[in-house]
Amino acid sequence: MDRDSFIITVYCLVVETYKMVKANYPLRHGGFPPALTDEEVITMEICGAYFKLHLDKDLFAYFHSHYPHFFPNLRDRPDFVRQAANLWRVKTIIWHRLVTRSGEAENPVQVIDTLPLPVCTYTRARRDRCFKTLADYGHCAAKQLSYYGFKLGLRVSANGMITHFPLLCARAHDVNHLNTLVEGFNGLCPADKGFIDPFRQPLLLNRYGVKIVTPAKSNMTEQHPRSLRKFCSRIRKIVETVGSHLTERFAVGKIRVHDLWHFQHRLIRKVFRTFSDQVKTMVGFLSCCFR
Repeated sequence: MDRDSFIITVYCLVVETYKMVKANYPLRHGGFPPALTDEEVITMEICGAYFKLHLDKDLFAYFHSHYPHFFPNLRDRPDFVRQAANLWRVKTIIWHRLVTRSGEAENPVQVIDTLPLPVCTYTRARRDRCFKTLADYGHCAAKQLSYYGFKLGLRVSANGMITHFPLLCARAHDVNHLNTLVEGFNGLCPADKGFIDPFRQPLLLNRYGVKIVTPAKSNMTEQHPRSLRKFCSRIRKIVETVGSHLTERFAVGKIRVHDLWHFQHRLIRKVFRTFSDQVKTMVGFLSCCFR
């Protein structure tokens, strides 16, 4: 499929889903309608992710130069960027629909982990005014990194799709976010040693059917069969791969904005990029999810 057909296909699918979103969530209460429709903006963002356009100015420049016949009202970059940021909740709902309709939300094996999300350099944290009441100091033992910002929680299916990505407090230990990370899930949940909790693990299994499997520490006795431990150790690498893609390829740890609104907008766009990274299956995946 060429790029023109791909853009048209994505636009048609976005229009179909947007009707459902608009019917259930009022988006605007007054004022002049924007020059670009919301469907056009979301289409450009999803297709831009597929085309590896990381910056707003690159996204605008590409479609303004190559597709004026598809988007004739794309004229002003600040208006386009502002409208795209305003639609972050709509994109989150679309992402939920993608995950639900693909069936990955019901996958019985999902892996959890966290990633550090600095909002500025550590030395400038004391002078931060943008996230003063929201961000906090944290430490990532795996990367030996002290930072100021948030944690990104990740729950990834056995097939490598992100099914849950809550924004978490950076100061709290990973185990304190366990309930948030497994919210709405029941099944097998491999995790690293940071999620070991003799109290929470039996509670989650008895109440919600979530079986947390972690490697044992040197002073602990193994509680799971060897075959299960080997399986979970292999599956756990999936979330590490997804985390590496978000960090190294999509620079999720280098989001530099001035408020939480734009931070969430950039974050959901990068999550969309993890979907669009599967070039050979992107169109087929979107098609089956939006039906």
